Amino acid sequence: MKTKLTQHFIAALLMGSLGIVSGPAYADKDVSDTTQAQANGSGESSEQLAMKLQNPVANLISVPFQNNWDFGIGSTDAMQYKVNVQPVIPFSIGDDWNLITRTILPIIHAESPVAGGVDVSGLSDIVQSFFFSPKAPVGGWIMGAGPVFLYPSASDDKLSAKKWGAGPTAVLLKQDSGWTYGLLSNHIESFAGTSTRQDVSATFLQPILSYTTKTYTTFGLNSESTYDWQNSQWTVPVNATVSQLVKLGKQPVQFQIGGRYYPEKPNGGADWGVRFAVTLLFPK
Repeated sequence: MKTKLTQHFIAALLMGSLGIVSGPAYADKDVSDTTQAQANGSGESSEQLAMKLQNPVANLISVPFQNNWDFGIGSTDAMQYKVNVQPVIPFSIGDDWNLITRTILPIIHAESPVAGGVDVSGLSDIVQSFFFSPKAPVGGWIMGAGPVFLYPSASDDKLSAKKWGAGPTAVLLKQDSGWTYGLLSNHIESFAGTSTRQDVSATFLQPILSYTTKTYTTFGLNSESTYDWQNSQWTVPVNATVSQLVKLGKQPVQFQIGGRYYPEKPNGGADWGVRFAVTLLFPK
């Protein structure tokens, strides 16, 4: 019953958001890029901001609030809700390099996947990445690399791996004529933590493909795949999304809706899910 009510709520939320996402970003499409940049309070046009949002190592401060609902978990077809708060903060290092920090702070409510079980809610483990990225593309390619860290920050043991972890992360992508395509990846190995918990050894792969129109609408397709080396198991959600950059007063904001399907998953894993995200932009 809880899951059905949640599904009805999500359907209403997504239908309501379609009015926002499908609406025009700006009333006057004849406004020049220079005028739009002035309206944004920066030297960047709305088209440039929309493209930067598809670049994980862009020189742009952004704060996404990514709401995810997954369904069909366990024997009870349980639901899990997760909001990822994902601030992205760039720092200039000299004339040629940027350091971009990307932090994922997940807050979860999970229904019990077994009959008679107890639901659990709270903060899960934080993942933080540090990308060293050339300010200019190299041979037309945008790239960045650095370390990634796993912090056992969860408020409930059921939401935590109870391990400290670290490893490498990298991104390689290209942007041309509205298209963005590339790959974001990392690998995390645990090195400390609760000895009774299974070690963490996980590879994350996110192929990226998106197209941004001249009205700042972005259509995206990706897979946020994870391979668990400890259990020899893939989890592969395929996401299809549509995003729209708008301006609320002087604040640029992107709204996103989407759905996903799991062609590969562990036993008892989610069958499908939906996403609704809001990203606040703070152009320089």
